Amino acid sequence: MDGLFAPGLFAGKVVLVTGAAGGVGSAVARLLASLGATVVATDLSETALKALPAALHIPADLRAVAQCEEVISAALQGCGRIDALVNAAGVWVEGPSDAAQEEDWARVIDVNLKAAFFLSSRAIPALSETRGTILTIASDAGIVGNAGAAIYCASKGGVVLMTRALARELAPKGIRVVALCPSDIRTPMLQYQADRYGGGDPDGYLARLLDHYPQGADARFLSPEEVAAQVAFLLSPASAGVTGASVMVDFGLTAGY
Repeated sequence: MDGLFAPGLFAGKVVLVTGAAGGVGSAVARLLASLGATVVATDLSETALKALPAALHIPADLRAVAQCEEVISAALQGCGRIDALVNAAGVWVEGPSDAAQEEDWARVIDVNLKAAFFLSSRAIPALSETRGTILTIASDAGIVGNAGAAIYCASKGGVVLMTRALARELAPKGIRVVALCPSDIRTPMLQYQADRYGGGDPDGYLARLLDHYPQGADARFLSPEEVAAQVAFLLSPASAGVTGASVMVDFGLTAGY
């Protein structure tokens, strides 16, 4: 995948990646590191983080604002600057809204939206110095509603509008803010969805997801590497004019809405 980009594209740049031990986050960390970036990786699992090609591995629970602040501080202390923040941490929940539990709401909103906001907030001074970029992994579910996934849609819809608001606010500081909105990605999180919510038929669950895609029999899920390539492009100088955008990578899934 790194062959799509010029060698050393991100040489001298420091990129903080959250959710770096996950399917998308790890693909992003590996690709950016291969392109010369100094990667700062954070996630809950210290063991999983250590497998990544990162300059710093920072275990943290980003649901707490204090830990968001500590991650930003550690990145600056260890690397001296931050050129980009990639908010890739995310969790999923689904089910009938009349059976929703408060803890499900808190967990999904805290990880998907609250952490992304407070990391972005606390990174603003550093990103102002480097005229950097904030990129948050949103979702097609942040653009259109999915039945049975109101909590997740609320979190990703919040990310999309937060991105627009921050882009307007931070443009005078030279900071770009972008939301990347992929469709389903073949990651452990997707398999978790199928295993937990598939009613004992995970393959059927995945097949039903693909039934919504316009490609018909050729429908497939994105790979983490494809999403990582989009992240690299949006962080690159080629995307200098892109800010406040929700970039769809969804095989046209939302095009008919």
